[in-house]
Amino acid sequence: MYDFLVHFHSGWRWVFLILLVLALVNNLIKWRQNATQTPADQKWNLYAMSAAHLQLIVGFILYFISPKVQFGGESMSDPVLRFFLVEHMITMLVAIILITIGYSRGKRGENETARFRLAFWFYLGGLIFVLAGIPWPWKEAYGAGWF
Repeated sequence: MYDFLVHFHSGWRWVFLILLVLALVNNLIKWRQNATQTPADQKWNLYAMSAAHLQLIVGFILYFISPKVQFGGESMSDPVLRFFLVEHMITMLVAIILITIGYSRGKRGENETARFRLAFWFYLGGLIFVLAGIPWPWKEAYGAGWF
C-alpha cells in the first residue's frame, strides 16, 4: 500500500501542476481581457484546488506511514528526514492554503476583473510554494524520482 501511495502522490503532482498552470493562465488571460467570469472559468479554479486537496490527503497519509518521516530529535539533524518532516509539509500546506483562498476570493471578488486578478495572484503564490517544496529528482539527497 505504501508503494502505491508514494507513486500516486508523485504521479498526481503532474496532474495537479498542469491544472494549476492552466487555471493560472486562464485567470491571467481573462484578467487582462477584462472578461466576464463563466462557469468554465470557475471550473478551472475548482479543478486545480480539488487536485491540490487530493494531493494533500494522500500526503497526510504518507506523512504518518512513511519511513522518511521520523518523529524524534535526531530527525532535525538529518537533511532528508528534516525535509519530509518539516519543510515539505509546511511549504505544501502554505501552497494549498493560498490556492484555497484564491479559489474562494476568485468567486467573490468585487468585480469580474478583481476575481481573476485575486485568483491569479493567490494561485501564483501557491505555485511558487509547490515548486519550492517538491522533492525534485535533481535534489538527489531526498531520494525522490519523477514518479
